[in-house]
Amino acid sequence: MAPRVSLTLLLLLLLCCGDASGTPELRRPPARIGVIGAGIGGTSAAYFLRQKFGPEVRIDVFERGEVGGRLATVRLEGRDYEAGGAVLHPLNLHMKQFVKELGLSVLQSQDGLLGIYSGEEFVFEESSWYVWTLLKLFWRYGLNPLRSYMWVEEVLEKFMRVYRYQSRDYAFSSPEHLLQALGGASFLRMLNQTIDESLQKARFSQAFINEMVTPIMRVNYGQSASINSFVGAVSLAGASGGLWSVEGGNKLVCTGLLYASKAQLISGPVISIEEKTRLKGRSGGLTKQYEVTYNSTSGVTSDAYDILLIATPLQRKIANITFHNFSPQIPEFPAPYHQTVATFVRGHINASFFGYQDPSPFHLKTIFTMEDPHLFINSLGMVSPVQGNLSPPVWKLFSRQLLTNEQLKLLFSSYDLVEVRIWLAYPHYSPPEKCPPFILHDHMYYVNAIEWAASAMEMSAISAKNVALLAHHHWYSKMNMIDQENLHERLKTEL
Repeated sequence: MAPRVSLTLLLLLLLCCGDASGTPELRRPPARIGVIGAGIGGTSAAYFLRQKFGPEVRIDVFERGEVGGRLATVRLEGRDYEAGGAVLHPLNLHMKQFVKELGLSVLQSQDGLLGIYSGEEFVFEESSWYVWTLLKLFWRYGLNPLRSYMWVEEVLEKFMRVYRYQSRDYAFSSPEHLLQALGGASFLRMLNQTIDESLQKARFSQAFINEMVTPIMRVNYGQSASINSFVGAVSLAGASGGLWSVEGGNKLVCTGLLYASKAQLISGPVISIEEKTRLKGRSGGLTKQYEVTYNSTSGVTSDAYDILLIATPLQRKIANITFHNFSPQIPEFPAPYHQTVATFVRGHINASFFGYQDPSPFHLKTIFTMEDPHLFINSLGMVSPVQGNLSPPVWKLFSRQLLTNEQLKLLFSSYDLVEVRIWLAYPHYSPPEKCPPFILHDHMYYVNAIEWAASAMEMSAISAKNVALLAHHHWYSKMNMIDQENLHERLKTEL
């Protein structure tokens, strides 16, 4: 007869020996997690990390400038205007959830009549009569506008799978693995061909690509239809209706998420990151941590972290961080970010510059431009303050270079206020794209890797959750939750 083992003894044996299957919950949580960057990527990462690791973990967020990063406003005589990421799509579910949970208010994008300028004339102008605008569209471009809407909707339908995957805690080790899980080989092909090539293969007319698609790329990413097809689809989706922003400025989402995450904000630039091996408390074992050295108000300081997330572009002109004692070395990501200049002008448009002899019929509120070597602006449009109140007309111009006084005098018959912001706003896209990995080291992750597929507020939030999930799964050895194949088919069978 087999000896009887008491329940108490059995439990003690299990606690002492551990679970042979490696049940992750038996491992201690990390003591400290560091996040470098307090833009939308960094603050949403801190928020998701808090959700996954619980209330006891200390989370530090480093920021060299203002919270919000590339979500920023510019002040003109007491009124604030969006200077960075300005509008959101109605299907941006993470951003919608943030706004709801943080108790923020929403402003709907103000519609105004649009014109497409070639450098010599307007090739298309919207009418205040919607039906007439549709007739003009179909007369000039046939069914191309309708087909482009359907093309973007097909991409969005596949892309929306990401929310289902993330709600079930699935994560991906690289942007390519993520795109493969969303849209299969077709999404990966989009990284390797231009939006021009993709639309030509889909039999869109070259006139439609030149006159409609290219101007949208220029206003959203400051580049032509030579950008990769995936970011091109994101750009086209951003030209649809129902766009919105946060009342008071989109950067309020970042400050709200930082507060909700209960993270500690550390002001000052990070100088270097070094892998260190340390004694593990009283147990005497060894553990590896990341020592972050930064400039603080009290001078150069260092702190050690079990997990580290980098949520700022690893570009020397943006975040000049040196990596020490890593084997293999952390790779360089030399591909450049694209400069965009946002110029805010309070004044009156010079209608004659755009071919109007009489300024009175000039009714356009937004002007997109085609690719032309003589054009020194990508777009200009009338904008409202983030507070939503009315104000004297303020125009926001996008250009690749700083505008000269002579150029401003060509565009405006008179003006009395000018404010400029120069951004390294998003990658310079040049397919075929090779995205950086989300995983830089054992427990060090790169939120901004997603930008080489497409740069947008919602893309950063999606990447932040993916990286928070990666950090959690690696820490607790839940490898079955990373890079799983055929997720869409498997999840379709769930009740």
